[in-house]
Amino acid sequence: MLDIQKEIAALAGMTAGELARRYGELFGEATRCRNRAYLVRKIAWKLQTLAEGDLSERARRRAEELAQGTPLRVMSPKRPSAQLVETLTAESPRVDPRLPPPGSTIVRQYRGRVIRVLVLTEGFELEGQRYASLSAVAKAITGSHVSGYRFFGLGGKR
Repeated sequence: MLDIQKEIAALAGMTAGELARRYGELFGEATRCRNRAYLVRKIAWKLQTLAEGDLSERARRRAEELAQGTPLRVMSPKRPSAQLVETLTAESPRVDPRLPPPGSTIVRQYRGRVIRVLVLTEGFELEGQRYASLSAVAKAITGSHVSGYRFFGLGGKR
């Protein structure tokens, strides 16, 4: 146990190239990654599993049961496939909790005029024009980049 702690402590002083070589020794395959923090974590985990043992077979089976049907990846894809994007949007709509529900109107006075923005299921509408984000609406109104949530006083600190 003491040797593992020394080995893990020694990782902090290694260069990215040295960590990549050590990774190759432990995992039996090369890595293109040069992120030191990631390599240190992966190598430390591998050293610990070699010394203390890996997950039990029961734990592995339970993890597989929990993940059943979930596409698992070691690394995220460089470009998400159309099917993955479709799955993400269909199964997990990303609705910001600071926003009112679609169909609501966000109202604000700005420089002597009343601004009314309609919240849509996908985007926002201001004076018949559609916008992808609330920040785009705020930019159209002010002429400069501004946080849409801050401009309309939604969420956050007041």
